[in-house]
Amino acid sequence: MKLFPDQFVLVSILQYHEEDNKKVVDEVAPIRTVSEQDANKEFFCVDPGNVIYHTSNPDFVIHLRKDPLMRVVGH
Repeated sequence: MKLFPDQFVLVSILQYHEEDNKKVVDEVAPIRTVSEQDANKEFFCVDPGNVIYHTSNPDFVIHLRKDPLMRVVGH
């Protein structure tokens, strides 16, 4: 994303396709920049369909996990 060089950005995923166990994002709508200090916290709090993305990554790919490695068990 040329408008936001080398930054974390909250984006809305508009279009994607799946290849193997990957979601390849084709089109996004930027919502706002996110500070480096807040990126991790915001990553876990985004609304469905949104994601935090760092614009230095050349490809926008989300790896899908069908079998989670960690399971949370309530007591």
